[in-house]
Amino acid sequence: MLSFFCFAPSLSAQTLKTPPTTVYNIKAYGAVGDGKTIDTPAINRAIEAASAAGGGQVYFPAGTYPSFSIRLKSNICIYLEQGATLLAADPNLGQGLYDLAEPNASDQYQDFGHSHWHNSLIWGENLENVSILGPGMIDGTKGLTREKPNKPGIGNKTIALKLCRNVLLRDFTVLYGGHFVLLATGVDNMTIDNLRIDTNRDGLDIDCCRNVRVSNCTVNSPFDDAICLKSSYGLGYARATENVTITNCQVSGYDRGTLLKGTYERKEADLVPDHDGVTGRIKFGTESNGGFKNVTISNCVFEFCRGLALETVDGGILEDVSVTNLTMRDLSSSPIFLRLGARMRGPAGTPVGALRRINISNVVVYNADPRYASIISGIPGHPIEDVSLSNIKIYYAGGGTAAQAKLKVPEAEKDYPDPVMFGELPAYGFFIRHAKNVTVRNVDLTPITPDQRPAIMLNDVQQIDFESIKTKKAAGVPSYVLDQVEDFSVLRSTSVKDKKVKKATHTEL
Repeated sequence: MLSFFCFAPSLSAQTLKTPPTTVYNIKAYGAVGDGKTIDTPAINRAIEAASAAGGGQVYFPAGTYPSFSIRLKSNICIYLEQGATLLAADPNLGQGLYDLAEPNASDQYQDFGHSHWHNSLIWGENLENVSILGPGMIDGTKGLTREKPNKPGIGNKTIALKLCRNVLLRDFTVLYGGHFVLLATGVDNMTIDNLRIDTNRDGLDIDCCRNVRVSNCTVNSPFDDAICLKSSYGLGYARATENVTITNCQVSGYDRGTLLKGTYERKEADLVPDHDGVTGRIKFGTESNGGFKNVTISNCVFEFCRGLALETVDGGILEDVSVTNLTMRDLSSSPIFLRLGARMRGPAGTPVGALRRINISNVVVYNADPRYASIISGIPGHPIEDVSLSNIKIYYAGGGTAAQAKLKVPEAEKDYPDPVMFGELPAYGFFIRHAKNVTVRNVDLTPITPDQRPAIMLNDVQQIDFESIKTKKAAGVPSYVLDQVEDFSVLRSTSVKDKKVKKATHTEL
């Protein structure tokens, strides 16, 4: 039986005209690697030959290989050698086209990019035991679009996998990956390790997948999300994304291409499509039909991007999530955003989902956007439940005004979930609405410049406990505002003496 893993061939194996039976050098199948000749036929011939033999390594030696759609097979490892670049070919030059987007009867329930897989640089469906490895690069700058294609034959994604098992992605670099660098839908047992991604839309989209490990990845994606868990209806049925670990990763929103250049520039924020600051974050949602279960996020760095977002708005249940050891700096949005909504993009009759049993701990944030506090917001009749926040230190930019403190926050039940949906907020630290059984301990909320808004605002909240909370209080401004709150307590906190409130229609502390 062939091993699932693959390794670089020896020097003698690289120079042979006829490669060993387990290593299929694409140059032996006609690839040129000159950056001009379209090498798609040679690459796919090498994959077919390896597949016919039961599997093996398809080897890319140093060179630049323009290509259209590469069709993966089971038991195949693609290995990109140091100095090898797989170049997404430009379909506008008349040298070829990408595979057509396949039909999908459920495409009305998610964006075009989530509904199709074949229109990609590398794609595979119903496969097992596949890997893409090596220190080489995939460059989609000229050949992949970040938008819905305006005609057939346009490449939309770097790597697209549907209903596959036993997948390993490791060590390679991607520049400008199209709509998604990775769209993995219905993939089980997948390891993603040590990737370097500098892209112009989404980085890693893990959709309806089980048993996934993401580690040691650096993802720069100023125009969309860096690492994003989803559970769309793209398979034609709801399927949870579950049993996922994300650890030791760095996400950011530097200008496109400047992560790999090492210049880390910050000049393109005004070009972000939603005009609300760079993105580049770790997020669950927005496609959320099947929900999310058993997820851990640990030891991750956010730099010049939006904050952590856990969202379910299409009927899925988001539960049992542990997040710990995050550092964030120069955030363009809420440091922590938990949203249960009712957009309900899915089959008619789907009930509103749930968001519950969330632990977030050991978080340090510096220079968060002053417009948006951290947000925990369900909708009327559907509270977010069982949330624990502990050991969190957030420095907001501050500068909020007394006029902002009087703002009314819309429910926006059916809107696309993002902090901007609520507009500027009347609290600088936490805005918590439609929630139940929330515990907040050892939290420091500091505006860098004075802020005329309350630190914490609660609305329609039951069973909420604050302990050891540090806030900065402007003269004449309450630290806590309670509207329609039951079973509130605060202990050992600055600005407010220990107090329990059984029921408050409107109370300021």
